[in-house]
Parts: sequence; C-alpha cells; structure tokens
Amino acid sequence: MCAGIVSSVRHLPLEIEAADYSLKLYQSLEKDTGISTGFKKTGVISLAQTQDRIISLQRIAAQLNARGTEAMMLTAQQVLEMHPWVRARGGDGGGTGDIVGGLLVPGDGTVSPGDVCRALAHAAVAHGVQIRERTAVNHILVDKGRVTAVETDHGEVECEFFVNCAGQWAYELGQCSDEAVSVPLHPCEHFYLLTQPLSPPFGENLPVILDLDGRVYVREWQGGVLSGGYEKNPKPIFTEGKNQVEFQTMEQDWDHYEPLLGALLHRMPGLDGAAVSRLVNCPEAFTPDLRCIMGEAPNVHNYFVLAGMNSAGSTLAGGLGKYLAEWMVTGSPSENVWPLDVRRFGGLQSSRTFLRHRIMEVVPLTFERKFPHVEFQTGRRLRMSPLFDRLDAQGARWAEKHGYERAKFFVPPDWPHEVDERGTFFKPSWFDIVRAEVASCREGVSVIDMTSFTKFELRSAGSESLELLQSLCANDLDVPVGSIAHTGMLNEAGGYENDCSAVRVTKGNFLVISPTDQHVRSWRWLSQHLPADGSVQLEDVSDKYTALNLIGPRAQDVLSELSYTPVTPEHFPSMLCKEMSIGYANGIRIMSMTHTGEPGFMLYIPTEYALHVYNELMNVGKKFGIRNAGYLALRSLRIEKLFAFWGQDLDPRTTPLECGREFRVKFDKGVEFVGQEALLRQREAGVRRRLTMLLLDNHDPEVDPWPWGGEPIICNGDFAGLTTSCDYSFGLERHVCLGFVCLGQPITPDLIARSEYEVQVAQRRYQARAKLYPVPIMPRS
Repeated sequence: MCAGIVSSVRHLPLEIEAADYSLKLYQSLEKDTGISTGFKKTGVISLAQTQDRIISLQRIAAQLNARGTEAMMLTAQQVLEMHPWVRARGGDGGGTGDIVGGLLVPGDGTVSPGDVCRALAHAAVAHGVQIRERTAVNHILVDKGRVTAVETDHGEVECEFFVNCAGQWAYELGQCSDEAVSVPLHPCEHFYLLTQPLSPPFGENLPVILDLDGRVYVREWQGGVLSGGYEKNPKPIFTEGKNQVEFQTMEQDWDHYEPLLGALLHRMPGLDGAAVSRLVNCPEAFTPDLRCIMGEAPNVHNYFVLAGMNSAGSTLAGGLGKYLAEWMVTGSPSENVWPLDVRRFGGLQSSRTFLRHRIMEVVPLTFERKFPHVEFQTGRRLRMSPLFDRLDAQGARWAEKHGYERAKFFVPPDWPHEVDERGTFFKPSWFDIVRAEVASCREGVSVIDMTSFTKFELRSAGSESLELLQSLCANDLDVPVGSIAHTGMLNEAGGYENDCSAVRVTKGNFLVISPTDQHVRSWRWLSQHLPADGSVQLEDVSDKYTALNLIGPRAQDVLSELSYTPVTPEHFPSMLCKEMSIGYANGIRIMSMTHTGEPGFMLYIPTEYALHVYNELMNVGKKFGIRNAGYLALRSLRIEKLFAFWGQDLDPRTTPLECGREFRVKFDKGVEFVGQEALLRQREAGVRRRLTMLLLDNHDPEVDPWPWGGEPIICNGDFAGLTTSCDYSFGLERHVCLGFVCLGQPITPDLIARSEYEVQVAQRRYQARAKLYPVPIMPRS
C-alpha cells in the first residue's frame, strides 16, 4: 500500500510527462473496465516556507503551464483560505506565519492503489494476459546473453522478455539470473499514519497538502487522514538481503515517527486528539539519485527493469510503464528516458554498503529543493584520478559523475570570501573563482583533469575494426593514422546513441573517447555490434590513462618546453594525435583538440606517469601563469561556443541535423551507417526542431534568479521548447541558454532570425536573441 497521491510537481520534464499520462490512465481505466480506481481530482497544494522554495515551485509551474497543465502560484492567504485545516505558526486571525506561499495543480489528485492494481489486472486479462499469484520466481535463465525462461516454484516459463518490476525486492531478483543484473536500490522503513473518520469529516475533495519544508504529506482517507513523510534519520533495512516476505508491514515505531507527527500537528493543529487507526511501517525502495530505474539491462538482452519509484509509484507508474512497453515492442520509448535509464549506473553503485549509506542521505532529500550543482555527500571518494590528492591540496571542490570525482573549481589559498556549496538559484558564491579560471583558459593556460572520460580501444588484425566503426559512425573514420574524428554513433532513427571522438592509432586500432556517464551505455552499444567471429577486440582502457586538458593560447608554449617534438600549428595541426614524451615519461598520446573550442591539447597519459607529467606541466607553466581549472569553467566555455554535450543537450531522440552537426555526417563515404536512411529522410523533409543558442538581454545576474536548464522557451508568444544547458558567458557578459526550438514547421535560419524569443526563469520572462552559430568573442584588451 502507498499514499496514492498523483502529483505533477516533479523536477524532471520526463517525470512531468509520466505523471500526466498516469493521471489520464487512472481516469480512463474506470471507463474502460468498469472498476473504480478511486481517482479523485482534489488538486494538490505544495507549500513553501522559504523564498528559495517559492522559486523552486515557480520553476516547476513554468514548465507545467508551458506544456498546458494548469498550475497556479498561491499567496499564503490563498492557501489558508483554500484548505480550512491548514494553519501557520504565528498565524492567528488570518496571519500567514511561516507559510510564504504555495503551488496548486488543480488537475492532480489521489487514487486507491489497490483499486488501480485491480483495474489494471482486469484490463490486462481482457487482452490475453495470464496472471499467476503466489508464484515465486527462483531463477532467470540466460543463454548467449539473452533471457530465455524463468524458473518458478510452479515450473519453468519460457519468455521472450523479462521485466524486473519487483519494487523493494528488485535488487535481490537481479542477482537471481545466470548473469546478475545490477538494480541499485535499497529498501527503507517508511511510515504513514491513518486516523479514524473525523467529525466533521476531513473533506474528501480537499486538496492534498505537500508541506515540503515540513517533510510531510496529508490526504483525505475514508473520512479521516493519511499522513506520512520523509524523516531526517531514515532506517534502511534488509541490507543483508533477507527480504523474502511477499508483503509485510514492520513494527510500529512511534518514537521514530514523532518528528513527522509533530510536523503534521504543526501544520494542522485541528488533528490533535484525532483517534489513530494505525501507524503503518511499510518498506519503500529508494535509489542512489532519487530517480527511478528503468530500461534494458546492459548485460542481458530482453531483461528489462522498472523499479525504485522513491515513494512516487502512483505518480509515475502509468507513464513509465507506457514508455517501457514502447521500448519492448518497438525498440525505443517515445520520450528520452536517459535520466532514468538503468545504464546510468556503474558497478560501484551495486555495493550494499554504498546503497545503505546513500539511502540514509537521499530519503531526507525527497522533498528538498533541487538546487543546481549540489552534490551527494555519501559514497564518495571511491573512483579518483591519480592526481586527486594533489588537486585536493590545491583547493579543488569536488563533484561526482558516474561515481568519479571531478573538480568543479579551485578555491585560491588567499580567497577572501566564503564559498558556499549548499546551493542557490541566484548568483553562486564561486562566480568570481570560475571567472578567473575561464580567463586563464581563454587568455593564458590552464590544466583541467578530465580523467573520468570513458576510453575504449577497438583492435583488429585487418580492416575489421574500421569496417565496424564505419557502419556505426556517421562521420568518416577511414582517415590517416593519427587523425581524430568527432562523430556520433546513431540509432536507426538517426538519434545519438553515443557522441565521441575516435582516434586512429594504427590501421587496425582505434581509441574511442566518450563522456563519463556513457561508460556502461557505450560499452553495451559497441559490444552488441561486434562481429560474431571475434575479429574485433573491444577493451575498456578508461583506467589506463589519465586525461589532462592543457587549454589556452599559452598551452603551445608550455608543451614546447617539455617535448622535443614541434607543436606549432604547422607541425601539429588541429585534430591530430601524436605519441610523445614529456619529461621522463613516454607513450603519451597528445591530441591537438580541446572540448571547448579554445586552443590547446588533450594529453592521455599512462596512469603510472600521471603525477610526473602533471608536475612537469605545472613547473614549466609557472612562467606562463598556469593554473588549475575545473568543470564549471569548462561548462561556461563550451556553452558560449554552442558545444552540445551528450546527456545534457544530445540524446537518442536528437539527430545531427537537429543540432547543427550535419558537417560531421558523411553520406558519401561509401559505407552505409546506422541511421543514414532516417537522416536522409529528415534532410528531405526539413528539420522541425533545432538546437539554438539564446542570449538573454534584460537579465541581471546580480539580482535575478539564474537559468540552470529546463526553462521554457517562448517563441512569438508560444511555447517552443525547454532549455537544456545554461550558464553565464564571461566572454559575452550575459547568460547563454542552449535549447531545442520547435516551431511546428521546418526550421530555417531565416525563420529563426525573424522570430522573437523569451526564456522564462521562474515567473519572469526575459528577452532573448536566438543564434544558430556561436557568437564571436573579442579578446580583452
């Protein structure tokens, strides 16, 4: 049993879409099956006790309204008038006390979870599904990397697909196949209170209350109330894996529930004295990043997962179930589900110790504001560059990506201001630090440790590795040895499965470099396309090389003093790779490229030489003003150059033609590649969505909330899309947003140029100028 609240107040656009479908499904089920789902369109009010919470809700309301879902910001007084049970501290005689405001979504509501299950089961049986209750799944059989059957206590069942949607048992079930499937979630005790019917009744049509800062939710339940929440000290359970009971409630723990009860009575003091029906302690599964897990397992074909709803099952189940069904039937879902994809996790997130510690952190964050660039604190310092200690001693502040520690920025030892990393929607405290790092990258020289990149080698004795990559890559990989090609690996629809750089090391050897969080996904994509005869070998060399980005106009000067190999542009042109020596270290692959559009080099250093090479760079670079820089400087530089990154701007539903990368597609290379036919059809019909750079004109970064991604783009007064990446451009001295513009017709440069744009940040719209190509940045005098 769960609370049965269906709320569109979600931070991910994908989850908002899923919630919308769930709401429609629960209403149509009753009409289609004749079985009530208990749906009541009560509306849901999310309360705010701080201005930061107001901004958080305004950002969500902007997305909801842009996509056609009614969402209304309320004043504190309106909240109190709409819900007679709600009170505020110090709020007597109409005072609003600690309530600052709220967000009402009138179309949201509640269901009876048990009734929803019955209606779904009835509809499924009517379409030929067989349901076998009280049947234990003992083992999943796998043959040649593909699910073939399931062993149950009632016999073996052959299957074409298997879906692990076992909720809190999904981790254990994942271990029960011939090849274990990682489903990183962990159960936790979850408490909610049921009262006896109240007199007068609570009111079955009163809005659900989400007291986000109070950490509690309240809904009507059979004339009384159901109220639960997310305590600061959660209680993980079954870490040892002994979770074998089909359905269970745990022992009541009133002492543990007391803070949530206090928050409930603080918000609704009229409930004091209400007769308690029971305190339910029912386990709930949570994931390491508070996002659901779905998709096809990376190591077993046709083994799908949908689990880890983080106490939002009623909200998400309908929509995510639809996407998973599409995936199984057609080969891909109708939305970009990468934020929830099981392949976003690596093996380290399967550690039970990691999961137990992380879940103790994430449960209290369920109702927290989602500030940008705020990091989880548990399960850290596991995957680290060999330079971690050196960089940490020099003031690095760390972020985690796919379990890897990466420096965000470096606080100088004499920095006069406190650097607050707790999060903000406004100008961050590290703004001037990143400004200095960007200036060094643009005007001097900096080093950015990018070791976390995914690095694979493809090798063959003959031309087999080239033939494989030519069929998988849109660009032409038949280039001279030592050349680098930026390329997309596309799916049949022409969308990006991977965005990578491929280096031809020898005639039959390629180094493929991909984003950090593509590690599992790109391995799966490459491995499933390897020739069956074993003629191409795929090796993960990510940990064999430390990657340093030597960036800036003085990078050439630094490298020239450390190597006998000339590195001037005439001897070392762009997009070339050479094996060189630096100091006493040899075998270093140096590439004349960066990932920002600035001049410089990428150095791929055998890990055992990493510290030596770094010391050499920093020692020689002193005379050129060398300094460390972090990923926030890289982000600012790449956004102002309109460099799209996979997972942020690019995804499996985005084609090269839609993001201005047609020049990296070689239709005439003589080899048909995956997705080619789809791109040719799109080129003929015209592109109907386009990655666009939007420069904000009347936004004041000192006082206005900042755009961080997910803001509605308004074109000629109509909703045209959402931003994907945003940052302040120190070169253009304004905010720059990247996002896909959809105008309902084929998009041309002329159409973009003659349209008027705005970007909505929270409640305010800011004028914007749209550009399809980077704006030149003049060097500072």
